[in-house]
Amino acid sequence: MGFDKKRQRAIKQFLFLKKHAPKIRLAAEWKKKWQVLIATILSARSRDSKTIPVCEKLFSKYKSLSELSKASLEELEKIIKPINFYKTKAKRILDVAKLLRNKKIPSDFNELIKLPGVGRKTANVYLAVAESKNTIGVDTHVARISQKLGWTKHKTNKNGEIEEDLKLLFPKRYWREINYVLVRFGQAFGNSKKEDELLRKINKI
Repeated sequence: MGFDKKRQRAIKQFLFLKKHAPKIRLAAEWKKKWQVLIATILSARSRDSKTIPVCEKLFSKYKSLSELSKASLEELEKIIKPINFYKTKAKRILDVAKLLRNKKIPSDFNELIKLPGVGRKTANVYLAVAESKNTIGVDTHVARISQKLGWTKHKTNKNGEIEEDLKLLFPKRYWREINYVLVRFGQAFGNSKKEDELLRKINKI
């Protein structure tokens, strides 16, 4: 299959996923940029059904990064305890708040990944949501579904391998939506027989 046909097929598959993925709320959907960043850090390897209530409680108590920077580690651990790796994440968001309390959050990928708890996925999701930049956040759901649909042959995104495959395959106008759509689908069905069944149907498109 030539590249143009492969691209057209991938776009059709993505639009099908977008239409049929359940409408669930995701952890990066917040109005303020600092909330997007903190929520995205907290969402790593944790389901949004857990992350969102935690963030709502956290953001109702702390109204800014300045306020968050003055919190005690023990209090943060208590608030975010329902999510995975809460002790590590509590320290990371406190460190981020202290670093950024009097600064503007970086809008550059290379500067963002210098922050505690901010890797490729978190930086790209933040840039897509808060800065409206054309980036692709690759997490476990995006990687798994992209592999199953043949959009990439890479097994990891350690150095941006899957990210680059998707950028080559999809026109820029789709980049910001890829994480949103595939995470909605992935969280709804997980790495399950139901997901495999649905993706087999999509693979016939």
